[in-house]
Amino acid sequence: MKALHGAMAMAVAMSAAPVCLAQGYPSKPVTIVVPFSAGGPTDTLARILSEPMRASLGQPVVIDNTTGAGGSIGVGKVARSAPDGHTVSIGHWGTHVVNGAYYTKLPFDLLGDFRPVVWLASNPQMIVSRNSVPATNLEELVGWIKASPKPVLMGTGGVGGASHIAAIYLQNAIGAKFEYIAYRGGAPVWPALLGGEVDMFVTQVSSGIGHVRAGKVRAYAVTAKNRQAAAPELPTVDEAGLPGLHTSVWHGLWVPKGTPGSVIARLNAAAVQALADPAVQKRFADLGQEIPPREQQTPAVLGALHKAEIDKWWPMIKAAGIKAD
Repeated sequence: MKALHGAMAMAVAMSAAPVCLAQGYPSKPVTIVVPFSAGGPTDTLARILSEPMRASLGQPVVIDNTTGAGGSIGVGKVARSAPDGHTVSIGHWGTHVVNGAYYTKLPFDLLGDFRPVVWLASNPQMIVSRNSVPATNLEELVGWIKASPKPVLMGTGGVGGASHIAAIYLQNAIGAKFEYIAYRGGAPVWPALLGGEVDMFVTQVSSGIGHVRAGKVRAYAVTAKNRQAAAPELPTVDEAGLPGLHTSVWHGLWVPKGTPGSVIARLNAAAVQALADPAVQKRFADLGQEIPPREQQTPAVLGALHKAEIDKWWPMIKAAGIKAD
């Protein structure tokens, strides 16, 4: 009987542990692991959120830049951390979707080893070309691509990157094939496009709208369901003749599996409060980042988005034979 009572007492204590943890959370600084170097888009978003989240949580919010393997080193660091809500992963479509198909074997399960916290923002892409391309709208551009006697040169920011995979999505949709010219990041593609070294580029709206408005390149559509606040003059792909060609480099927050639901709820509330801050909203908008509506800022919505994006993109990436060297 003594052994039975001891086992029951231990079971009660173990079941109460998550509740106690949640009541005392956070008990120390919260670390957001950014899987890229300081100064990049993901790092910038994390730093914008850190101060308002600190005010809400009552503990410092520390940014930890752990880089390497396309973001997988930093994501793996969170997967191996204690599931107590004090280590959080900020990542995006590349780190939490594409890398699962791009790398032969990751030391973690992108769905099974994490729990969603909140969908932070989306940054759709736009389809652009050099000005000398003889097309003034998306339908004419598609016609020109199909009629070209040689493959159209498509610039990308690197194999397996957002611009590369979005271009593959475009070529599959129109039944054409591009010749891909990979650069070391998106920035070097712009002088190549302006100088006529490549014909086209699919890039995030925020990175190139200045070139479009300056008349240096021609933009045809944004790859989103709705027109973008950062470029309201550009039609959507649905309006321009390629309905459903939606791509976006979206960001979210995750914690390791096993994190108590009440801790996730506390983190979610802090992030939602930060996203409602007018100063945060302005800074996100200046970066071309669109914050989802309040009703979509839930763990369940991020979880559903995450799974749907894996189901959508993994088969396409694998069929294209895109792999890490």
